[in-house]
Amino acid sequence: MTDKPLTLLGIETSCDETAAAVVRGRSPGPGEILSNIVFSQTEAHAPYGGVVPEIASRAHLEILDGIIARALSEAKIGLGELDGIAATAGPGLIGGVMVGLTTAKALALAGAKPLIAVNHLMGHALTARLTHGVEFPFLLLLVSGGHCQLVGVGGVADFRLYGSTIDDAVGEAFDKTAKILGLPYPGGPAVEAAAKNGNPRAYDLPRPLLGKRGSGRAGADFSFSGLKTALRQLAQTGISVEDASASFQAAVIDILRDRTRLAMEMFRRDFPQGVQGNRLVVAGGVAANQAIGAGLNRLCAEEDFIALIPPPRLCTDNAAMIAWAGVERLSAGGAGDALSTSPRARWPLATGPI
Repeated sequence: MTDKPLTLLGIETSCDETAAAVVRGRSPGPGEILSNIVFSQTEAHAPYGGVVPEIASRAHLEILDGIIARALSEAKIGLGELDGIAATAGPGLIGGVMVGLTTAKALALAGAKPLIAVNHLMGHALTARLTHGVEFPFLLLLVSGGHCQLVGVGGVADFRLYGSTIDDAVGEAFDKTAKILGLPYPGGPAVEAAAKNGNPRAYDLPRPLLGKRGSGRAGADFSFSGLKTALRQLAQTGISVEDASASFQAAVIDILRDRTRLAMEMFRRDFPQGVQGNRLVVAGGVAANQAIGAGLNRLCAEEDFIALIPPPRLCTDNAAMIAWAGVERLSAGGAGDALSTSPRARWPLATGPI
């Protein structure tokens, strides 16, 4: 492992954010974010109530070069001063991933720099090391529009899956709930805002898999499809949007707390408690939900865990987390990835680097 601080450009284009960032630091962090530019395509996708892959990839193609130039300019860094180029190589919408990874390959080739093909989920997983310098191991709850997982993180290449969604991701469930209730896109912030004025006990919604342990190592799985279906059926009878939002959010919190509690048991089994105590890192866009954060904080107090949630701007998709993942891999002695590296629409975190 090198002790030299590394400076990396990160590129993120896996969904509907076009992002580039420059980060400097070394493992285990914290690192310094020299620039972090994120262009959100929310306005372009809002009329459709969700992300349209073709629109997203076209937008990435049109603006990514300018975003990268801005990130380098704000960081006051030239291409020659970088130690590497990191880019999301998956999982994600394949068209967008191709745009970012191809651009990174071109920059790596032109600047004779290492290419680091980053698993997008690894970027989320390691964000708390960028922001807080969290030591391994820790338990990760990843909750976003496309992902919902509980993972024991023992190192840069040590990810142990304790549970994942068997149908919808929690962020997707928020978006679909908002659409059912006539709330604007993106659905997560809209449902959270409506829930503040609602009664969380107004409607008795289901909590799928609550209290159930699955077979095998990934025994803390999630399910949100039944909750979403129950809400749709309820909405047909005429309901209060605020009460329905609050009841839905309360159900989600109960599910997340229950599944995370089970994963905490698995984490203790795999990783004896260290001097810093057991830590729960919450990452992904849904981690910005304050009610969910409060529910998980209460759980951590009950289970003797320390909760760590990065700032909201680093919970949603961004390129600083991708650059930091590149720092981690190079710090651990990695030589980078081949320029022939292919983008991936699916890429389980437990498989490690390409």
